[in-house]
Amino acid sequence: MSRETSAPELENVLAAAAAAARPFAESTPAERARWLAAAADALDAAAEELIPLAHQETRLPAAPRLKGELARTTFQLRLFGEVLRDGEFLGATVDHADPAWPMGARPDLRRVLVPIGPVLVFAASNFPFAFSVAGGDTASALASGCPVVLKAHPGHEELSTRTGEIVAQALTAAGAPEGAFAVIHGVEQGVTALKDPRIAAAAFTGSVPGGRALFDIAVSRPTPIPFYGELGSVNPVVVTPGAVAARGEAVAAGYAGSFSLGAGQFCTKPGLLFLPEGHGLASHLREAVSAVAQQEMLNDRIAAGFAQKLADLRAVSGVESVVEGTQDGDAFTPSLLATTAKEFLAGGEAVREEHFGPASLIVTYSDQAELIEVLDSLEPGLTATVQGEDGDADFVRPLLPSLTRLAGRLLWNDWPTGVTVSWAQQHGGPYPATTAPTTTSVGTAAIERFLRPVAWQSFPDALLPEALQEANPWQLPRRVDGAR
Repeated sequence: MSRETSAPELENVLAAAAAAARPFAESTPAERARWLAAAADALDAAAEELIPLAHQETRLPAAPRLKGELARTTFQLRLFGEVLRDGEFLGATVDHADPAWPMGARPDLRRVLVPIGPVLVFAASNFPFAFSVAGGDTASALASGCPVVLKAHPGHEELSTRTGEIVAQALTAAGAPEGAFAVIHGVEQGVTALKDPRIAAAAFTGSVPGGRALFDIAVSRPTPIPFYGELGSVNPVVVTPGAVAARGEAVAAGYAGSFSLGAGQFCTKPGLLFLPEGHGLASHLREAVSAVAQQEMLNDRIAAGFAQKLADLRAVSGVESVVEGTQDGDAFTPSLLATTAKEFLAGGEAVREEHFGPASLIVTYSDQAELIEVLDSLEPGLTATVQGEDGDADFVRPLLPSLTRLAGRLLWNDWPTGVTVSWAQQHGGPYPATTAPTTTSVGTAAIERFLRPVAWQSFPDALLPEALQEANPWQLPRRVDGAR
């Protein structure tokens, strides 16, 4: 039976988050770094309890998948501690009063970013640790100084409850205010929380229909709030004629491994492979894809949805099977299909949409112009990949405007599955990849989503926040009178 948070319990959680917002926002970056480290330590210590529970509820292999995912989760909590200690995320800026300013006498102005308030995070189905209870959205929101209300995913309820208990206990034991973190369960409870005026922002990872419905609620409230949704992506891969000639077999093997990884249940799964006509890689692709073992999908609902989407794709005129995948209950071997650029352009939504599961579509192009035409017909997504050679610059350069329009992360001779957590990472893109294309949900810049700027004009130094005081007591990197 599904867990559901009762109405009184939900009210208590929301009230506690609202009460925690002020003391949490007033905490120092160093304090929050310590709290995040405490949560990471507690999760690492509970690995032998949490990993089997995650395996039981999601069917994902304990090792290396879940073990590695938990390590990623605690790493990103600690990485945000580094962001906090660095201090640049605050964007502290000081303009001293200047009577000779060309626009007229300038008052003393000081600008800094402050926490936006309690954040509602919707956990994902496919990453029960890294994009779930203590995942990137939670880590970045807590780092920014915002309490978090975490709406658990029904696909791993017991794991979510236990992880939530561990995180909440670790935070409060380390000194975070009571109510800074809590987990809730239930679809209606998530909607109720999203509509609640005490929630100041929301983050989501999941399907386009689900994310769009929540986005519409968030922006239709009497007081609209930012909604950072990561929704869908087909993640095209372009292979140049030069790459086919130089290392076609390796490209085929790499592609097969990438689109079938984790039963194709990655938001960065490459769903379209653009190959030049006469590529001659069919046998290599067939061999590589056929060698991939059968894998179970996360749950019955996702398996049924994938089976239907795959059937719709197979029914499109001009789409042919290269590898006919098999189904055994909720387990699948990968399917690979193929069509031409001309048929793709006439194929409608079924060839263009994301297929969340182990299936991919080859599209053959006749020349550079046709390839650009097809790329320009695609919906934007998270990634776009080029497999090319150094001598292909003249072929690739005209593609770059189309690829840049499509994605927030461009890859050269790499594969999009596998999103490292780092300072320069960008995991986002134009809609429907995300609802906020100027932001990222992975990497240190994710903290920016839950901060808002405040300028202080002509305030006495004693009343300014520490980040803006003349003596710079936190020793922050700042821009002062235009100079770094």
